[in-house]
Amino acid sequence: MPVENLSRFARVHGPFPLDLWLIDIPFYGAAKRTMDVSLSIVLILALSPVLFMIALAIGLTSPGPILFKQKRYGRNACEFWCYKFRTMHVCNADDTFVQCQPGDARITTVGHFLRRTSLDELPQLFNVLQGSMSLVGPRPHPLRLDVEFAAEIRGYERRFRVKPGMTGLAQVLGYRGPTPTIEDMERRIEADNTYAEAKSLWLDLQILIRTPMVLIGGKNAF
Repeated sequence: MPVENLSRFARVHGPFPLDLWLIDIPFYGAAKRTMDVSLSIVLILALSPVLFMIALAIGLTSPGPILFKQKRYGRNACEFWCYKFRTMHVCNADDTFVQCQPGDARITTVGHFLRRTSLDELPQLFNVLQGSMSLVGPRPHPLRLDVEFAAEIRGYERRFRVKPGMTGLAQVLGYRGPTPTIEDMERRIEADNTYAEAKSLWLDLQILIRTPMVLIGGKNAF
């Protein structure tokens, strides 16, 4: 992305220092993959009691599988299975996908808490280990949303230049949760594309550091 476009984005969205965005390192891909594998292993081990308790709570409070998997588009628009803890009574197939709304009756009691805190996303640590996802990158959308919005938003496909992530620039800037309007999705995609073209390990670290603060706020998720 041209520097002037990054500058405009920084002025509007801040507060990431632009000069640090543009710092890249040799062998960026290898360094990012090393960070992904190392941190995901540490997190899986550290959070294993939490993973067990969530799985137990889901199993005891509603019938159905513990995990929910759904196909998503990854880097270069290649399909992969994305894993989450199940948060709904009914898991819709892609062809009947309906985006979650406030007060959605499909969400379980445990599911409300998991979605609000994004703990339902923790199984994606195994996606990171597999290599289909990264810790940081554009959040993967259900296939139907990708198809619909790719036809409406110019440059949508640029987000597929990098692996999808468990968290991303759009999320720490507040574009987390449902996107009921085209304007909501446009703001998210602008941030996704900015990240995809900036590609800085330092930017990844800033996003990882800011993510817990965003989750504690609990905004735009239900």
